[in-house]
Amino acid sequence: MAESSGPETIRGRKRGSSAILVAILVASTSAAVALPAGAHPTKPPPTARAAHTLSVNDTARLHLVKSSGSLLLEEGSTSGGISGKMKANLDVSATFTGSFTIYTSHGTIKGHGEAAPHGSGRYESFSGSMVIKGGSGRYAHAHGSGGLFGTFDRRTYAFVIQTTGKLTY
Repeated sequence: MAESSGPETIRGRKRGSSAILVAILVASTSAAVALPAGAHPTKPPPTARAAHTLSVNDTARLHLVKSSGSLLLEEGSTSGGISGKMKANLDVSATFTGSFTIYTSHGTIKGHGEAAPHGSGRYESFSGSMVIKGGSGRYAHAHGSGGLFGTFDRRTYAFVIQTTGKLTY
């Protein structure tokens, strides 16, 4: 039998190198299993952002842009906790309903509302509720609800709308 001057060989491989190869495979498989699906090992995982809740007490002053029967397109300014511009599609039937978008420097806020009109004459008051359902930018996941009330000028179709409630974003 020939003398061997190094570690024993198995089918032409050194026994020590096989153990190292197995250890590397186990370590790399364990590392791959530990990462979430789609994660990249050099990128940190996304961090959660704490939600902000804002008590709103805002006023919108809207003027008519376009009308078609009882359907009105209104726009104007908002002031208070959320300042910016607003566009609203309103239906001034037996119940006032509508959807709105508020445009702020940090994104948009979208929602809808419903109110019951009270009285008659040139100025008609109303009261009801509104719901916030998303937006964009800082307000992409905005949600909330609140009350609304105000006046509607039947001659100029202008609205003054006041809102109170909570907005979480």
